[in-house]
Amino acid sequence: MKTMSNPSNASKQRWNAGNYTQVKINVRPVLASAFKSACAEAGASMASVLAGFMASYSQFPAKRNPLVDQYATRKLRRRAVEALISQMESLALAEESYRDNIPENLRGSIRYEDADRSVDIAYEAIDRLREIY
Repeated sequence: MKTMSNPSNASKQRWNAGNYTQVKINVRPVLASAFKSACAEAGASMASVLAGFMASYSQFPAKRNPLVDQYATRKLRRRAVEALISQMESLALAEESYRDNIPENLRGSIRYEDADRSVDIAYEAIDRLREIY
């Protein structure tokens, strides 16, 4: 039985063959595993890290991915999560203020219940983010 290859894969392979050169290296398995883990933790592909090293080593201007660079280290990711927590805290305080300013006669209304639920959800999200980082 003849299998058909995916046309988009074939097209991508042709484009890669015309625009890239494959570089193969032999390293000890423990080094390869450590490198693969470090790249996964940083959220970067092994190819992009190696290409960046090659560009730096050869003093060739590399094309950088700002999204990967922005969160490349655990410290940068932690800072981003802390900024998100800060924004969530401001949102929770604003929602609390809104809820607390609802008149007494509307405290049992849907409007009040929705505001109260929003406050609870915001603080739960903050707690979860703190658990993660």
